[in-house]
Amino acid sequence: MSNRQKFYINGEWVQPSTDATLEVINPATEEPIDAIALGGPQDVDKAVAAAKAAFETYSQTSREERVALMERIIGAYSARMGDVAAVISQEMGAPMGLAKAAQAPAGLGHFMTTLEVLKTYEFEEDIGTSHIVREPAGVCGFITPWNWPINQIACKVAPALAAGCTMVLKPSEVAPFNAILFAEVMDEAGVPPGVFNLVNGDGPTVGVALSSHPDVDMMSFTGSTRAGIEVAKNAAPTVKRVAQELGGKSANIILDDANFQKAIARDVFGMCMNSGQSCNAPTRMLVPMSRMDEAAAIAKAAAGNVQVGDPNAEGTTIGPVVSEVQFNKIQGLIEKGIEEGAKLETGGPGRPDGLNQGYYVRPTVFSHVTNDMTIAREEIFGPVLSLIGYQDDEDAVRIANDTVYGLSGYISSGDPERARALARRIRTGNVHLNGASVDNKAPFGGYKQSGNGREWGTHGFEEFLEVKAIMGYSAAAG
Repeated sequence: MSNRQKFYINGEWVQPSTDATLEVINPATEEPIDAIALGGPQDVDKAVAAAKAAFETYSQTSREERVALMERIIGAYSARMGDVAAVISQEMGAPMGLAKAAQAPAGLGHFMTTLEVLKTYEFEEDIGTSHIVREPAGVCGFITPWNWPINQIACKVAPALAAGCTMVLKPSEVAPFNAILFAEVMDEAGVPPGVFNLVNGDGPTVGVALSSHPDVDMMSFTGSTRAGIEVAKNAAPTVKRVAQELGGKSANIILDDANFQKAIARDVFGMCMNSGQSCNAPTRMLVPMSRMDEAAAIAKAAAGNVQVGDPNAEGTTIGPVVSEVQFNKIQGLIEKGIEEGAKLETGGPGRPDGLNQGYYVRPTVFSHVTNDMTIAREEIFGPVLSLIGYQDDEDAVRIANDTVYGLSGYISSGDPERARALARRIRTGNVHLNGASVDNKAPFGGYKQSGNGREWGTHGFEEFLEVKAIMGYSAAAG
């Protein structure tokens, strides 16, 4: 029996308080897959009450009990990995190869990393005459996006569980079915009733009810900067902690001593992965002004090797973008790039040849872009690359930092020391040197309007802990 029109509250699949539903669209076919129930404030109240009640006992569980729970979740998740990949591919358009190799395993990876953190983390220490204790933050509200859906669920849920918190999840209503599978995994693993709860719905209803709820101690949000601001506003009257992982417009500096063919071809492919729908995508490629045409030719050829097509077809590199709304936004920004005078090297408006149905976007490269153009300022969230020229290293750093965002940066150089020196000057939470990939053990998060707080690894785990000082507790106090 399908749980797609139910919510998971207090360890049970329950009927929603409303009759409202929403069709979930397959972006490859533009046809409905199924529908989810849309919750209301009553459902949020019920889920938060369950989480609050469960916190009384779950927060007191031992490290060993939480380790055992995490191990059971890892086992249950592993058994459903194929289902998770198939659902993600269907509801948000990722090619099956990417869904199997990255999307579904990403969730498992966060649980495995967090488990290792939990096993050795020092929750208590003495400082001076005081004893310092790190305790679970409380009831957490999670709002997660559609682009790497189960990755973003797991990198919040895993550390929260390990820390001893309880939680209510509102996944994206655009790609919600993977979250329902995830809730089934939690149930199969024996997560205690009320510790994990799932309520589907939209941002203005369920999202607002959750972020403004007086019994929620912490909100963790991943999504657009615009929506993140609303979450912070809603949370402010109750002074709850808010962690935000928001938008990006990451600069990718190709230094003059880099291997241009290798670095540019690699990074065009990386930018296009997941149809460009990654907040840390290297969408602004900075190249020496004197080598702009050379760089553009390499980028154009590399984009031509990106195969757009059916997510289930052999050889597909990228599938559709997630929705008609996203497709129209990307098309408008491509048109804006042409209108503002950037040179269109390849791609452009419209669907790729032969794809008349589905939200498919042509891999697009603009050269001779200036950093004041709209395509260099706004997050496009599609396979669209802007090549921007710089004069020297100082100019490259200036352009890279000339953005309201600060999530990731990328630097390619034949001189590791030169790359490291520039990395320290880029105002971002992450910097990738010479094609280095993300690291589950390293903190992930941004500066400026890319958010605050960190996810992943030890730093992500610590976001879910409060620090208490007990004076006169330690032996040094006499």
